[in-house]
Amino acid sequence: MPRTDNDSWDLASSVGSTATMIAAQRALSNREGLIHDQYAEPLVRAVGMDFFIRALDGEIDLDEVDPRFNVRNAAEGMAVRTRHFDTLFTDAAAAGVRQAVILAAGLDARAYRLAWPAGATVYELDQPEVIAFKSETLAQLGARPAADRRPIAIDLREDWPKALLDNGFDPTQPTAWIAEGLLIYLPPEAQDLLFDRIDELSVPGSRVATEHIPDISAFSDERSQEIADRLKKYGHDIEMSELIYRDERNDVIDYLAERGWDVTAQTMRDAYAANGFEFPEDSAMGFFADLSYLSAIKR
Repeated sequence: MPRTDNDSWDLASSVGSTATMIAAQRALSNREGLIHDQYAEPLVRAVGMDFFIRALDGEIDLDEVDPRFNVRNAAEGMAVRTRHFDTLFTDAAAAGVRQAVILAAGLDARAYRLAWPAGATVYELDQPEVIAFKSETLAQLGARPAADRRPIAIDLREDWPKALLDNGFDPTQPTAWIAEGLLIYLPPEAQDLLFDRIDELSVPGSRVATEHIPDISAFSDERSQEIADRLKKYGHDIEMSELIYRDERNDVIDYLAERGWDVTAQTMRDAYAANGFEFPEDSAMGFFADLSYLSAIKR
């Protein structure tokens, strides 16, 4: 179903289902020993989306969906992405930052699985149903956060800075922010507002990580649609072309740099090489050859 201005979702519908999709890929990456996320798989199973459970159980052969894509490719691609955002937090913590914010947290379990230093506080923001489901499921699994986890049930279209402040966020202290897999689901003006708010709440020494995708049309081109059609045969009904905003938007690298952030951008190919992987040019990952992983520090 196409996006609307006031739409909402849980982890099995609309944008929320993409969080479950990413968690399923993290589960595969964890199985391959490429990342450590022991919570990804039980969270996906708790959501209960049939396609992802069958994929984890080996009942869906990804090679049949696209011969150029397989479990190892999916695992390596997710390892590259996950390590990038993990590193933003671990490097920030090593530099003395004790305040972290995960925007559109979905099924992100970093508050539980990373080695946070004493005194670290992790704020997680997402839709109320998403926050409630993850918190309850992890509690049932006996998981305990490794930091002072403060979940905030709020839509990012609302006044989330006030919600942060109301939950103890200290704007006088440096903060580590991640906006993982978020920007394509925001209209251009909302993307600008997101970074305006991050900038306003950040003192020098704050850090942020996100992605930059210069050509969003890859999510709705002919090959992308062909793969989506094949996936439907297995019950996968996520229509990425209906969930993203393809309108022209500001370049996030320039936007942050103009506001006093020192930005480092690593291309997908370079990120693969830095992680000891060979970029699969002819696989489904080829869609994202122009993607860059960004990290920035405020001057």
